[in-house]
Amino acid sequence: MDLPKRKEVPAALTWDLTHLYATEEDMRTDHEESKRMCARIVEDYKGKLTTPERINACLDAWQALAEKMDLVGNYCGLAAAVDYYDSELQERQSMIQREQAQMAGEFDFIESELSEADESLLRAAMEMTTSNSHYLAEILRKKPHRLDAKTEEALTRLAATLEAPYELYHVVKLTDMKFEPFAADGAEYPLGYSLFEDDYEYDARTNVRREAFRAFSDKLRQYENITAAIYNTQVQKEKTIADLRGFDSVFDSLLFGQKVSREIYDRQIDLIMEHLAPHMRRYAKLVQRVHHLDKMTYADLKLPIDSDYNPKITIAEAEDYLAKGLSPLGEDYVAMVHEAFRDRWVDFARNQGKETGGFCASPYRKNSYILLTWNERMSDVLTLAHELGHAGHFRLASANQSWFDTYDQDFIVEAPSTTNEIIMAHYLLKTNPDKRFRRWVLSCMISNTYYHNFVTHLLEAAYQREVYKIVDAGGSVQAETLNRIMRETLEQFWGGEVEITEGAELTWMRQPHYYMQLYSYVYSAGLTIGTQMCRRIETEGDAALADWKKALTAGGTLSPEEFAAAAGVDLKSEKPLMDTIAYIGEIIDEIALLTEELES
Repeated sequence: MDLPKRKEVPAALTWDLTHLYATEEDMRTDHEESKRMCARIVEDYKGKLTTPERINACLDAWQALAEKMDLVGNYCGLAAAVDYYDSELQERQSMIQREQAQMAGEFDFIESELSEADESLLRAAMEMTTSNSHYLAEILRKKPHRLDAKTEEALTRLAATLEAPYELYHVVKLTDMKFEPFAADGAEYPLGYSLFEDDYEYDARTNVRREAFRAFSDKLRQYENITAAIYNTQVQKEKTIADLRGFDSVFDSLLFGQKVSREIYDRQIDLIMEHLAPHMRRYAKLVQRVHHLDKMTYADLKLPIDSDYNPKITIAEAEDYLAKGLSPLGEDYVAMVHEAFRDRWVDFARNQGKETGGFCASPYRKNSYILLTWNERMSDVLTLAHELGHAGHFRLASANQSWFDTYDQDFIVEAPSTTNEIIMAHYLLKTNPDKRFRRWVLSCMISNTYYHNFVTHLLEAAYQREVYKIVDAGGSVQAETLNRIMRETLEQFWGGEVEITEGAELTWMRQPHYYMQLYSYVYSAGLTIGTQMCRRIETEGDAALADWKKALTAGGTLSPEEFAAAAGVDLKSEKPLMDTIAYIGEIIDEIALLTEELES
């Protein structure tokens, strides 16, 4: 179980960055051209955005530059994400970030000048083009919160520094934090972030699982103060920017960017904390009974219902499953699945220094890049289906929208990915009539899809909300405070049904989402839309699929409410969320029934 170094990993298990640039030299050539393009934009347009024609010409030039910077940034960032131990890759990434931030500062005059221009001039420019009109509308929306030109330029130039907490978090987590082996049942086991989160949390051996949790938590605790200091820097920065821009609260500032009301944000957290918790407590007790545990602890929550039944699957077999399972999304989608495997979009490898978890990066009008760790489990197919949901979404959006309009608000970005997960799980249910297999698929839906999005990330969001309340009131947060908030959040959700093990309060140290503004709650929001969308596609067929593709194609031109409405989901009502929670309860009911039948 010792992890290999990145250079020891077979190339077939890694993603192929040559789809972005054939060589590093090509990337550096583009980077230098970006600098020249930036200089030309400044020379040709700074102080000269006085007519609709010049405004659109400037924005067209900016979009061309942004596309090039996007490719360069992704090429370097993706290489760095899979090997934090490679100092050359990390230095190259830092250099690119610094220089791109400097360029962004150079052309920040565009937004400053447009924000100060007469509204009539901007509206005249909007009428001349579709590719820039949405961006100009955003200028008008943001205008009340825009600072003076010099301050905005300074903030832009400081972008890399202002984002330092996110990078520092990863340095502590992936570079400085070295795990020692732990002992259990007379044997010694290696330990690391990916080993713990991908293996030991699911291990059926109670002593091994709990000792792994203890050893993992002990190591986290050694870094709790520095991690808390980094996080406090992040939230204080966000509060300061909110105040500078004239927002009443940090919540208003962060939700403004998502185009989501505080009512929808609070509703998503409050309804799940109240109504989903009883279902999940019941599921936790079912896991305890099935495994004959003396007690149900936080360290046991990821334990599968049936630890002895975990279908193995190869990467080649996964391709076939995904192509068939996602076929309701159309022939073009199936073709994309095959392309992803053939052209190595996916980094399956497990190696030292690789970022944990999974993500999908989608450079503009290029193929996507998916990071995950392949464990040869059928559950990995659901993870890959999730990330392919992002890939399919941005392929449609970038093909039909300008660079300005391709990327969505955070609130809806997880909807396509979670829709895929459910469609894939429903397909698996149809492939095998065996009760044990059916229970396994249903339990994967609970323990992976819904637990991950509706519990893990939702509890992060509930915790995060309490942190921002403190910051909004002028306070700060340290490790002791963060531990207390996390423990209280876990205790509120799990009630007395789960023992909140010592070390569980350190869970706030394990996710990077806290450095991504109010991102944690959008997983459950996306899955709410995804659950309803899956039902529509399965019951209404082509009509629902047409609505879904229309919504995905719109990119960032629709607000979250408009996006959901285009897909046939009403976000103004709590009904979609309550229906989704009820569906989760129904799945748990069937798992309990199947368990009784299998045990009889």
